[in-house]
Amino acid sequence: MVYASSPDLPPTRRTSVKLVVAGGFGVGKTTLVEAISEIPAVNTEAWMTQAAKTVDPLAPDGGGGGDGKTTTTVAMDFGRVTLASDLVLYLFGTPGQDRFWPMWDDLCRGASGALVLVDTRRLDVSFAAVNYFENDSDVPFTVAVNLFEGRQTHPLPDIRDALQLDPAVPLTTCDARDRGSVVAALTGTLGHTLDRTAGSGAPRIRGGPAAEPVHPMTPSTR
Repeated sequence: MVYASSPDLPPTRRTSVKLVVAGGFGVGKTTLVEAISEIPAVNTEAWMTQAAKTVDPLAPDGGGGGDGKTTTTVAMDFGRVTLASDLVLYLFGTPGQDRFWPMWDDLCRGASGALVLVDTRRLDVSFAAVNYFENDSDVPFTVAVNLFEGRQTHPLPDIRDALQLDPAVPLTTCDARDRGSVVAALTGTLGHTLDRTAGSGAPRIRGGPAAEPVHPMTPSTR
């Protein structure tokens, strides 16, 4: 007889998905990853100095009207979340400053989808992220407006127009501090990926035996 704990049971079939969380500087990418990750989120935050005032507009006293941001991601954020017994997401947050953009190709390699966060108070800082996924990457992506003040301040159609976002790209809202809101946004990204790849013959989401941990410095779809 085979019991639940028997080694003779076939391995659990699990789908492991790599998703990228992108956006401009200070839009909430690190907060989002930390809010949902079931493991201590790996991040590469560095303290910003006086020299950063002319480079990073949200640096202390930098005149950017930010939220007292004193650190910045210099490589990436990494987290993991199990959405179901057979579905695990590995999240890779991109650095926001333009001097780190050369890293984006590596971080997006093997990704099933991407969620681009935007801040309506500084919409311009995410123009480059939207442009990257529209023109320089084949990774399906969605856009989420981060509700920094817990409320929506602009209608989504107006934001879509301001971003010059393709009508086929889903646009929604998300509170990066709230786990439930983050889950909804990431689930929407997965759904968009499935819609984009349906019938293409090259699925971006693959299932397999129970996934092994992925080292954050070796991006993988497993």
